Amino acid sequence: MNIAILGVGTVGEAVAKILLQNKKLIAARCGEEIVPVIGVVRNLSKKRDVAIPLTDDIDSVLEREDIDVFVELMGGVEEPFRIVSKILERKKAVVTANKALLAYHRYALQNLAQNTPFGFEASVAGGIPIIRALREGLSANHILSINGILNGTSNYILTSMMSKGSNFADALKKAQELGYAEADPTFDVGGFDAAHKLLILASIAYGVHGNPEDILIEGIEGITPEDIFFANDFEYVIKLLAIAKKTGDKVELRVHPALVPKDKMIAKTDGVTNAVSVVGDAVGETMFYGPGAGGPATASSVISDLIDIARDGKSPMLGYKAPFEINALGLLDPSEICTKYYFRLRVEDKVGVLAKITNLMSENNLSIDSLLQKPKDESPYATLFFTTHTSVEKDVRRTMEILQEQEFVKEKPFMMRIEE
Repeated sequence: MNIAILGVGTVGEAVAKILLQNKKLIAARCGEEIVPVIGVVRNLSKKRDVAIPLTDDIDSVLEREDIDVFVELMGGVEEPFRIVSKILERKKAVVTANKALLAYHRYALQNLAQNTPFGFEASVAGGIPIIRALREGLSANHILSINGILNGTSNYILTSMMSKGSNFADALKKAQELGYAEADPTFDVGGFDAAHKLLILASIAYGVHGNPEDILIEGIEGITPEDIFFANDFEYVIKLLAIAKKTGDKVELRVHPALVPKDKMIAKTDGVTNAVSVVGDAVGETMFYGPGAGGPATASSVISDLIDIARDGKSPMLGYKAPFEINALGLLDPSEICTKYYFRLRVEDKVGVLAKITNLMSENNLSIDSLLQKPKDESPYATLFFTTHTSVEKDVRRTMEILQEQEFVKEKPFMMRIEE
């Protein structure tokens, strides 16, 4: 089986190396040799540690009849969509690790693919086989919820803040020095990378349509050492969670930092590691844990798709061979989300302020569960921490807006959700 690698960067190099180094093992497992015959790059002058021919003429490669599978590792959205669409129109198999492409065009690609193999295991959680687990291993289940740590950069930063007391800026700088964070880390720390991956998982679990703009996405930039202080005091850790949950005939999808009890399995996932908890109605909770990025780990998932194709794998791309009533599920409006909430407020240290806050919350349907005041410093202001009982997102947002307008509130209020 001849393959072309479109984009020979960190992952593409690893794919080629593993296919060549482990060719006997791979051939034994799938019944034929998988041969990387050509790689496409943008810059031929850049040195690469790869023992396959390279070209910068992608159009000539796309027209080759001797290529059985195209591995798309280019990155981006619209240009890869154009290229992959052209490949699928020629009835050639595709494997991709491109989560942004799938976040926006997965259903269009599924329609183009029809009975043509299309693998995308590497698009979510690197080396963790979560796509195959959802699509095949858990296919007998109605999926009740998915909770995941799907971005290693953010998880490394939050782990550093929790364990070392670092502030966000210092933890980010360290992540950049170690190569875990890009020079512009917005895509990772802003929650967008995790949101793309969540949409892919939700399509397999629930058959729902939606783009990143349709769901709640918040990043970790606003987390401060004061939030770490509260989390430690109340036996929580802070994680950037990607959450999918069936609520009646709707599915709620959201990505945001959350307070998670320390005794939960997902709370113990530290550093750049990813983890995904899936709850099915038959199996209960299953947990998937491992490297979420990196050349060899992601290449492992790419090659698992190639092996599946070589075995004549015919699994439908998003897991459904025919329309099913599950496709009637719509997205829950983010304003209707129900969970518990955490507030951090910087206020005047005066008698009566606390009463005003509690009354205001009560008037907006929020019930306080716990209250903590940070020990006094030299400032004339006090830092208050509140948690609520289960509340509705729209009530919380309205309360946040009202609090920000109060004279006794001296900084923009900060809110985080609690997932127990």
